[in-house]
Amino acid sequence: MDWTSLYLKTSDLNVFILGTGEVATRRANKFLDHGANVKLAGTDLSNELEEKGAVLCSTRDVDELVEWSDLVVVASGDKGLSEHVAQISGGKLLNRADYPQEGCIIVPTSFNIGDIEISIFTNGKSPLMARQLRKKIQSIITEEDILKIELQDYARSILKKSVDGQKERKKYLYEIFEDEKINELIRDNNIDGAKRHIDNLIRGLE
Repeated sequence: MDWTSLYLKTSDLNVFILGTGEVATRRANKFLDHGANVKLAGTDLSNELEEKGAVLCSTRDVDELVEWSDLVVVASGDKGLSEHVAQISGGKLLNRADYPQEGCIIVPTSFNIGDIEISIFTNGKSPLMARQLRKKIQSIITEEDILKIELQDYARSILKKSVDGQKERKKYLYEIFEDEKINELIRDNNIDGAKRHIDNLIRGLE
């Protein structure tokens, strides 16, 4: 398997999407929601995309659009135009919805639960199973898990200021994760109480 999972910072990234159909619209929404500048070449644009700031361009301008972009997405049923855009993309980041293995970027199925983002990639073998796995994962993540993430982030921010050494901070974080009083406060949805208890643990008062 020659793909490696990474997260790409997309704020202010210039994204050109060839196509305005269902797949192109999904890609555009994803990038717009994460702060990218998006231009699409095709026939029409949904009101939702327009309101988010997407720009509709002519397919006659694809050469200029590729030059403008940092990332090119090919999501068009026009095979000839798709091949042309892929060929002139050169060293650009390229996502091909039609032939994913021929690009260098995959846009996997992903979803958010609170501040958690989970992506699933089956190496192109089964988009259907990716969706089924998504449902399974969504069903087992609880509100308590989300609160624990919030509290771990809170604890890490304090420890970085007060405790030198990553190993020592890691030990504190495990103690906080396993602390029964904190878990009880989480179950009671008493986040302020849990934060006070974390403060006291770090200061050695409990």
